[in-house]
Amino acid sequence: MLELGKGFSFVARQKRITVDGDHFYIDLVFYNFILKCFVLIDLKIGKLTHKDIGQMDFYVRYFEKEEKQKNDNPTIGLILCSDKNETMVKYILIKDKKQIFASKYKPYLPTEKELERELTREREFIEMEKRLLEKNE
Repeated sequence: MLELGKGFSFVARQKRITVDGDHFYIDLVFYNFILKCFVLIDLKIGKLTHKDIGQMDFYVRYFEKEEKQKNDNPTIGLILCSDKNETMVKYILIKDKKQIFASKYKPYLPTEKELERELTREREFIEMEKRLLEKNE
């Protein structure tokens, strides 16, 4: 939990939600009292698929309607998977859905240099994407 950052409070593991008699299980549910929002985490062993993203979208929508309080910020969905397909994420995630994220996880903690490289790469990617969006508007 410390790796997530400050303000996280554990809510549930394998949180069961029931819709029309069907049961679904969210791997991990946290509430961040600094961000004032729920954070849903789904753990995937294999490659990220469109089904995984649709499932997280369902979880986020459910929490928005059934669990979120009036003063809470939008729920965040995070999918951690062992293999992420950037193109799949690009085409499946809806532009307006800025609170669902997919990330590749590693079974070990990265070194400080690996973290710096990854942060730099992600920052450059985000800035490039932002420039492209501004250019297209």
